[in-house]
Amino acid sequence: MNSVFIIELVLLGAGSGFLAGLLGIGGGMILVPVLTYMISAQGISSELAVKMAIATSMAVIIFTSISSVRAHHKRGAVRWDIVRKLAPGIVIGSMIGSVGVFSVLKGAYLAIFFGIFVIFSATQMFLDKKPPPTRQMPGTVGQLFAGGFIGFLSGLVGAGGGFISVPFMAWCNVAIHTAVATSAALGFPIAVANVAGYIVSGMSATGLPPASFGYIYLPALALVAVASVFTAPLGAKAAHRLPVKKLKRIFAGMLYVLAIYMLMKGINS
Repeated sequence: MNSVFIIELVLLGAGSGFLAGLLGIGGGMILVPVLTYMISAQGISSELAVKMAIATSMAVIIFTSISSVRAHHKRGAVRWDIVRKLAPGIVIGSMIGSVGVFSVLKGAYLAIFFGIFVIFSATQMFLDKKPPPTRQMPGTVGQLFAGGFIGFLSGLVGAGGGFISVPFMAWCNVAIHTAVATSAALGFPIAVANVAGYIVSGMSATGLPPASFGYIYLPALALVAVASVFTAPLGAKAAHRLPVKKLKRIFAGMLYVLAIYMLMKGINS
């Protein structure tokens, strides 16, 4: 790797880690499109670049999640009762998505799918709709199925699930700061289950560069993860001080741009 590529990866990790702590999104919405571009620029085919970006993004979230959730937990913001009920479904859904569907879908389709869901998530962030005051989190079975849906979609797009879990919890009248903190905690089981799937499904893939472990691109993982671990607690600290609602709308605008890039990448492939 050249020095420019190394600096770019460190800066990407720092930015995505801060956003993970601030908004509870795991950083995947930023990492996937940017890593797709950066990995493609290293001479790797677009088909593989998309899958490697998704897998590497999810691997980074393992480290980001640990760093971010520790900061949120110290503030007592994590709803561990929700984590315990959503986590089993998340693991099951993640494995189905990362081992089964991910391995057979073409990278172009994954890019298009990612773009569509980012547009949906950005719209939800921007509108910030308020639920009826009587709505609450569903029971154990309902949260099991909700977790499965969150894990499955996360496995396909390489995001930590915050793009679904935060709006879902907010829709159930969980306070936004609590939803962000709880989403950060959910990022860990999502990431571990999906990374295992990406490694297994990528073992039989051809054309991967030497520094790969399954679909995970190890140089990018190392540099982005190290940088993100340092900035995720800063984002978590800022989440309790800054106007998150306004920040979400600004972030939604940026997501639209990244979503369009991924849609074009998929269509052109």
